Amino acid sequence: MERRTFLTLLAGGAVAASVTPAAAQSVLKVGSTPTGIPFTFLDTKTSTIEGVMVDLIKEVGKEAGFKVEVEGLQFSTLIAGLTTNKIDLIAAAMYITPARKEVIDFSDPIYTYGEGLMVPKSDTKDYKTIADMKGYTVGAQVGTAYVEPLQKGGVVAEVKIYKTIPDILSDVNAGRIQAGFADLPIVAYNLQQGLFPQVRLVKSYEPMLTGSVGIGVRKSDGELLKKVNTALAKLKADGSLAKILGKWGLD
Repeated sequence: MERRTFLTLLAGGAVAASVTPAAAQSVLKVGSTPTGIPFTFLDTKTSTIEGVMVDLIKEVGKEAGFKVEVEGLQFSTLIAGLTTNKIDLIAAAMYITPARKEVIDFSDPIYTYGEGLMVPKSDTKDYKTIADMKGYTVGAQVGTAYVEPLQKGGVVAEVKIYKTIPDILSDVNAGRIQAGFADLPIVAYNLQQGLFPQVRLVKSYEPMLTGSVGIGVRKSDGELLKKVNTALAKLKADGSLAKILGKWGLD
């Protein structure tokens, strides 16, 4: 009896070893950022990551047959965390870009937006494009799609790189930089909370980049990607996605 049980367990282990890491788990680790409100953020009352993408990935998991364990990571470490198997999915305010698609796969698009321009409230100029900021010192978040065009555009004098969007807002608020660029919904949500009273979101500004957020998946997890997209299609069709977006002030 003991020998039969041992052989059964051994056979089971061999089967488990033959499937992909994500497919072998009933609980998948999801990388999210603690500072991307309303997409993802750290709720200090519960010490958990909350937001649009967290609500969404939980619903996707219910439809696709897996549970999720959300882990807070810095934005710039998300892709490396996925490719080294530290996490199984990325659910954050991450644009689907050609460069990123060379490294990982993305789900179907979830929400589309551009960058927002933030300036000190004392600056009342109606900026239209980046061309209106010649010689400025500006800020952007490390790892985001905005850094390269700002650095290579030949318009601004200096691009300071920050770990988080609130760090950019703080320096704009204090007048340490002349402008900042970050995801429009995140900037708008932060300013609505009244935490940076000396910062103004420039409504006349026309984004230089517009992109769509998607759920990140390893290239080796094609079956998982199919399940995620099937679940997303259902959530879009039955209104669940719209309900989640509306809960966090996005429509």
